[in-house]
Amino acid sequence: MTATRRVVVVAMDGAQSLDVLGPVEVLQGASAVVGGIGGYEVVVCGPDGGSIALSNGLTLSCAELPRSPRGIDTIIVSGGEGTRALSPSHPVVLWLAAVAPRVRRVASVCTGALALAHAGLLDGRRATTHWAFCDALAAGFPEVSVEREPIYVRDEEIWTSAGVTAGMDLTLALVEEDLGPEVALTVARWLVLFLKRPGGQAQFSTGLAAQAAVRAPLRELQGWMNDNLGSDLSVSALAARACLSERQFTRAWRAETGVSPGAYVEELRVERARALLEGGLGVAGAARGAGFGSPEVLRRVFHRRLGVAPGAYRERFMASETKAA
Repeated sequence: MTATRRVVVVAMDGAQSLDVLGPVEVLQGASAVVGGIGGYEVVVCGPDGGSIALSNGLTLSCAELPRSPRGIDTIIVSGGEGTRALSPSHPVVLWLAAVAPRVRRVASVCTGALALAHAGLLDGRRATTHWAFCDALAAGFPEVSVEREPIYVRDEEIWTSAGVTAGMDLTLALVEEDLGPEVALTVARWLVLFLKRPGGQAQFSTGLAAQAAVRAPLRELQGWMNDNLGSDLSVSALAARACLSERQFTRAWRAETGVSPGAYVEELRVERARALLEGGLGVAGAARGAGFGSPEVLRRVFHRRLGVAPGAYRERFMASETKAA
């Protein structure tokens, strides 16, 4: 008979409830499917035991962090305000540095990746976190190879996930590894989740990654481009409007915005298409409104950038009042 796997979920004050309870629900669901045989014993632990205050105002009772790694199969570190405020000398970070390397598997949800990074567990590894904190992870820990797109990343025994509900995606993958795809699929169906979610986390992020230009002529050109997405926005046309040679324009644009002119135009058009799709417009209308040459071009670019088809994105993110209309 396969032994029950003990999972320690680490939570701090300010944790989002789904960061903690999402993985717990998946693990408990898997245990129910297998009837407890080879399932999971889940323990939620806080820095000092007692209770923690979650970000939604609820409180959660916690056990103390185990003094020894003995008997622990997996550690899952949740994200949240308290986790983001950790320092390398915090007791939780010191505990992770001492205990985590001696267990079979370590995972993080959302900004729990910052705790793993502080403990040195992500050095030289690939990792991800919530899309809004990828820059902070990359800037604070240059030895970590940050992947911004995946819902979760596995690097040998270290698993990291994107934000909030992505912790459930990651935990389903843990269940699939431990108990097989049929058990994981049964849990996913029960919780009304994708076993493997289509697309990456770029479909949930907002805003252009490129920065506003400093030079007034280029900044004014950015504004004009945003208002004229259906116009000719080729490098030659933009360079002529900026009264520069193509080479001068391309060099200045990249220096000012951090991306090539072509990449910037594509980002603008994708963002406009997203807004139009969210507003209820069809794929063909969104393609016209965003300046794409055809729905086929929009579909190709959308899938490359966001990992989903524009029609599927529309169904997922269309405003509820538009759906009801």
